[in-house]
Amino acid sequence: MRLPPSAAGRLTLAAVSVFALSVTQVPHASAHGQGGKWVTAWGASQVTGSEIPGSTCPAGSGLENRTVRNVLFVSAGGTGVRVRLANTFGTRPVSVDHVTVALQRSGAAAVPGTLRTLTFDGRRDTTIEAGEDLFSDPVPMRVEALSRLLVSVHVDEATGPVTNHPFTAQGNYLASGDATVDTSGTPYSDTPCWMLVSGVDIRGSARTAGAVVTFGDSITDTASTTGNADQRYPDHLARRLQDRTGRTLAVVNAGLGGNRLLAERDGEPYYGPSGISRVERDALGQSGVKAVILQEGINDIGFSASAEDIIAGYRTFIEKVHAENVPVYGGTLLPFRGSFVWTPERQATWTKVNDWIRNSGAFDGVVDFAAATASATDPLALDPAYDSGDGLHPDDAGTRAMADAVDLGMLLAGPARRNQPRD
Repeated sequence: MRLPPSAAGRLTLAAVSVFALSVTQVPHASAHGQGGKWVTAWGASQVTGSEIPGSTCPAGSGLENRTVRNVLFVSAGGTGVRVRLANTFGTRPVSVDHVTVALQRSGAAAVPGTLRTLTFDGRRDTTIEAGEDLFSDPVPMRVEALSRLLVSVHVDEATGPVTNHPFTAQGNYLASGDATVDTSGTPYSDTPCWMLVSGVDIRGSARTAGAVVTFGDSITDTASTTGNADQRYPDHLARRLQDRTGRTLAVVNAGLGGNRLLAERDGEPYYGPSGISRVERDALGQSGVKAVILQEGINDIGFSASAEDIIAGYRTFIEKVHAENVPVYGGTLLPFRGSFVWTPERQATWTKVNDWIRNSGAFDGVVDFAAATASATDPLALDPAYDSGDGLHPDDAGTRAMADAVDLGMLLAGPARRNQPRD
């Protein structure tokens, strides 16, 4: 069943199977609503609330009579907004008292006159049941592509551990009490994580054909880039898509730092469920999804997964996406010699995996991120100009090189072979 376009559309996620969601549990979201099509213009993959080593994010302890102000970079523009609240991994209902959306002026401050109160079935307050996501009612609001929104959520009662996105490369904000209507930013202090919000849909213009989901780990999440500057590879891809004439796509970042394709990391819930188990929710659950770029597997290699197991995981991922008649493009894994992950054995696995991505024909197309970011003198290592410093994660220039490697025509044309048998 498709997610209804009305404001009350809910994604019910069975708590007993939250790490093994099926397509029927999290439907391919509808792109159409009253007055135009809905497209996810910002999204972030969610994890269980827990204490995060070295982080001041309060997701593990939860919130009580506090307002979280999330700063969100939207990849496409339009004339209406609806926000998806998330209690995806919560173990009890979360009562939300007040939610607002506004254009960001700077920091926690809003552009005067742009703040809107969101409602849920016509009410200002709502309850998000454990394991659920919930769309707000649509609100008329003109939003420019590549701008930033402030989505502020006040909870009065104690939430317990909060569903969140822990590594954001973006300063977000917390305030005591209900500060949702504040436009000055004065009551707020910094917090590093996004909480209680998993998506923003825009009622798009005619030129926005849908959304491409960039799916992966920290290379896609890219907390290694300059903070508060929107320098992730999906951000650069969004700029390229907006710069072109004619039809374009929104971009949804479904990266999770530390994430593995094949398995969850034991005792480290802040790295999220496996890529295979979250594809229905984090990729196919986005409104108007038209394509997926998969770039994940280096953490599996770091945990000594075999090339054969990773390739089998890719096949499962591809089957899930193709079952919804959506094309999926394979991104080669970035060079990593010189990083803390590298060993000769892992290098051999990397080579087999990238050879398969390039040559198997299992994907609808290939984005050769490895070739785009490799050192000219050592193709097994990152170009020093693209290295954030650890030999593994790209810097701002590296993420731009990744985005430049994506064939926009391929994304917009769709796969010529989508309905053909796949091996």
